[in-house]
Amino acid sequence: MGTALLLMDIQHGTTSRYGATPEYFDRVVAAQAKAEDANIPVILVRVGFDPGYPEVSDRNKSFTAVKKSGNLVLGEPSTEVEPRLLRGKGELVVTKKRISAFAGSDLPEVLRARDVDHLVLAGIATGGVVLSTIRQAADLDYQLTVLSDLCLDLDEEVHRVLIEKVFPRHGDVVTSATWAP
Repeated sequence: MGTALLLMDIQHGTTSRYGATPEYFDRVVAAQAKAEDANIPVILVRVGFDPGYPEVSDRNKSFTAVKKSGNLVLGEPSTEVEPRLLRGKGELVVTKKRISAFAGSDLPEVLRARDVDHLVLAGIATGGVVLSTIRQAADLDYQLTVLSDLCLDLDEEVHRVLIEKVFPRHGDVVTSATWAP
């Protein structure tokens, strides 16, 4: 059994909106390099929809707003993964259609094919993809680690409560500097 690093929604459509700084990207790339050095697969998870949003129901409040905005259409810049993460060292890009990294993606098959039982999670936003993914992964019996300083959220209080109170119920919460793969 093994570990995988999931870097989630670190793409053009989210990074500027959530205030990702050059220092943030430096920390993400450093964690990615740590994983690569330890032969841990790096999976870059992004959200993107087909033109016309056929995957989005009018009942889905979050993605109906995205549909109205015209953002996150596959092939457009908003769905492109942050270029610094495309290092050419075997990283995989997985596209999802919902908030959780598991929903509407082939992530379960990718993890099963690599015999992964431990997920290290980071991404934008703490109250979005990170929360949804950790909850689903916990229900699927994955061992979990969250890299707290690689999670961003527009609401600092939501971020704090999740990092300090909710995520520790599901797994370890550490900084990227203290993470030892």
